[in-house]
Amino acid sequence: MDAYGTDSDARHGPDGPGTTPQPEGPPEPSDRPDQPSDQDDGPDQPSDQGHRPDQPSDPDRHPELIVPPRPPRPDVPDAPHAETRTGVAALSPRYQIGAALALAVVAVAVCVHLGMVFLHVAPSNTLTKAHGKAIDEWVYPEFEQNWKLFAPNPLQQNIAVQVRAEVQAKDGGVRTTGWYDLSAEDGRAIDGNLVPSHTQQNELRRAWDFFVATHDSDNRPSGVRGALSENYLRRIVALRLDRDDAAGKGGVVDRVQVRSSTTNVDPPRWSAERISDKPMYRVLPWWPVTTADTDGGAE
Repeated sequence: MDAYGTDSDARHGPDGPGTTPQPEGPPEPSDRPDQPSDQDDGPDQPSDQGHRPDQPSDPDRHPELIVPPRPPRPDVPDAPHAETRTGVAALSPRYQIGAALALAVVAVAVCVHLGMVFLHVAPSNTLTKAHGKAIDEWVYPEFEQNWKLFAPNPLQQNIAVQVRAEVQAKDGGVRTTGWYDLSAEDGRAIDGNLVPSHTQQNELRRAWDFFVATHDSDNRPSGVRGALSENYLRRIVALRLDRDDAAGKGGVVDRVQVRSSTTNVDPPRWSAERISDKPMYRVLPWWPVTTADTDGGAE
C-alpha cells in the first residue's frame, strides 16, 4: 500500500486523524542498527507538541531566537523568614527557666506582703488572733499603716511632747531645767532631709500614743500594758535629755516629767469656724530615772 492510500489502516501524516502524539525523549534502541525506528519520522517532520508560532520548531538552528525563562517576581519571597524572638523568648531555655523562677518568687513575695498588710488593717479575726505576732513583725516598722488621714474625723490638732528634768549638780545642788520640746527637735531634723529616719518620724509619736491608749484621763494605767508604756516613754525622754546634755557637766538627771501640748489647727481662710488657739497641756507625774534608762538596758 502506498503512502497516499485512503484505507483506514494507512498511516496518516502529522495533521491527519487518528494521529497519537508521541512522547518526547530519546528513541528506544533497536536490535538492528541499520533499520530506522518506527517512531522516527525524520528530521524534516514538524511536531506540534510544545510548538509556538513565534519560535522555530528547531531551536538548534536559531539559538538567538530562544525565549529566556521569565525571572521570578521580586515581591514573592522564595522562603518564609523566621520570626524574630524578643524578650524572654529570645533567651536560652536555661535563662528562661531562671527568669520564670525569679518572676514566681517576686509574685509570691508581693502576695504575701499584700496579705500581711490586709490582715494588719483588717478588724480582729481568727487569723490575726492566731498569727498577730508574725503579722506585726512583718509590718513594723517599715510598713506601718496609719489610716487617720482617711478617717471620718481626721486629726485637727498638733500634739507636741515636751519634757523637763530635775538635775542633781556636782556640788550637790538640785535644779529643774526648762521644757525641752522633743517634737520640735524631730521636726527640725526632718525638715530639708530627703530621707528622714523612721525614728525621727514615729518613735516619739508612737510612744505617746501608746501611753495615752493604756492610761485613763488621770494618767492611771488601765491594764498590764500601762507599766510597759510608762517604761518605754521614760527611756525615750531620758535618752533625749542625755543627748541634749540637759544635766550639764558633772550633773545627773534624777527625775523627769513629761507633758503634751495640744494646739488646734487653724481653719482655712474661707471658713467661718472660730476655734481657740491656746495650747492645752496634759502633765504627767515625775518619774525617777535609773541607770538602765540612760544606758538603754532593761530593768
